[in-house]
Amino acid sequence: MPTQQPPTYPAFVELATADPAVVGLVLKGSHAHDGMPTEHSDHDLYVVLADDTTTDLTRFAGHRTPELDLAIVPLTEFRTTGMPGFERYALARARVVLDRLDGGVAQILAAKARLEADEAFRDAAEWLDAYANSLYRSVKNDRDGHLLAARLDAADSIRFLLELLFALDRRPRPYNKYLEWELARYPLPGWDSGLLLDAVNRISSTGDVDLQRHLFAQVEAVARHAGHDAVLDAWGEDLELMRPQ
Repeated sequence: MPTQQPPTYPAFVELATADPAVVGLVLKGSHAHDGMPTEHSDHDLYVVLADDTTTDLTRFAGHRTPELDLAIVPLTEFRTTGMPGFERYALARARVVLDRLDGGVAQILAAKARLEADEAFRDAAEWLDAYANSLYRSVKNDRDGHLLAARLDAADSIRFLLELLFALDRRPRPYNKYLEWELARYPLPGWDSGLLLDAVNRISSTGDVDLQRHLFAQVEAVARHAGHDAVLDAWGEDLELMRPQ
């Protein structure tokens, strides 16, 4: 393939598959989510190389066009990509195009899709406190007549809420683009996806205080069941302002 011509996705997959230095090809992004690609979607592809090998494919490092976006990494680096990090969800839902490790590439992706128990508990505690903080500020600002601040804090709280709920299920939070896709296919245990998405939408756009309090009551019960009493109890009497009146 001439290097001066940008490769298409199928052509590059064929080229990479023929290279023995390549131990895995992993497709992420819209094309890894059924029903999500549009005419504007490129193919985001990880090219995983065996450690300590050389290949002419490195000439494509950093290659990015409207058709194809490549990340070329050694196996050791790929194992830790997104662990933790923003890339974790993308790889958690990625598709294996080539796996020369007898399922080893798929196992790496599966590990990224499932938080370790200690990691999930620690993260959930941090997100719970952040959620309560923004919720408290929103309700207090609404009470005091600072309506713009109340709505902005309400919108902030939703980010932390989603991080919390997915951490409680030991999953990386999906990007906003894939939130509805994720919940339609992999609902959070104990939550009605439709009702949750409706609450997220309404709180983000209106800062509805009654709805925020109603949702917090559900979250508080779930968080206490998961063992996060200490985080909640640290808020003391301020919890009353967050709870349904």
